[in-house]
Amino acid sequence: MTASLSLRLTEIFHSLQGEARSVGRPTVFVRLTGCPLRCTYCDTAYAFEGGQQFTLDSILEQVADYGAQYVCVTGGEPLAQGNVRELMRRLCDAGYQVSLETSGAMDICDIDPRVSVVLDLKTPASGECDRNRLANLPLLKPLDQVKFVICDRGDYEWSRSIVETQDLASKVDDILFSPSYEQLAPSQLAQWVLDDRLKVRMQLQLHKQIWGEETGR
Repeated sequence: MTASLSLRLTEIFHSLQGEARSVGRPTVFVRLTGCPLRCTYCDTAYAFEGGQQFTLDSILEQVADYGAQYVCVTGGEPLAQGNVRELMRRLCDAGYQVSLETSGAMDICDIDPRVSVVLDLKTPASGECDRNRLANLPLLKPLDQVKFVICDRGDYEWSRSIVETQDLASKVDDILFSPSYEQLAPSQLAQWVLDDRLKVRMQLQLHKQIWGEETGR
């Protein structure tokens, strides 16, 4: 029955994971097409439209060709396409370590518990802060990760408040603070985190350090 299910993809590619817990690991990225958000700092606007329809079987075949252990399902916004849940289940069944990069705007219920959800809560400077679905936060599990892309001091204060008021440290093992590329100096964010003794993990986008700002990979 699942063989005929399909998803619209922008690309499947093999690269080093640039962010989150598995940073630096060779990973197959499955980038789905389409996103209902328009964040000011988005670096994958090319995935908003177009793409090509692939069956789940063909996606799994392409993923297997790369021989990687890690698979990242990303976008766009992957959860905008309902069949992505079945894809992730099948990837987990095949033995991959699977992560899902999703905005804070989509419902994360009914995702296979073996998937590490990287929930990107949108900060005020993103322009999409009011789209965050806070009802997702009680659904988080320790394997999941919460990410904040921080553009300025206002974003930092907002993110710190969410971490504290929502008690995120008790829900997930990794809370990620990432400076928006070329908008906030990493050293500045690092100093704020140290000054406030936050229990977060600061991260940089490794792929942009290697290949430059023109790549979303």
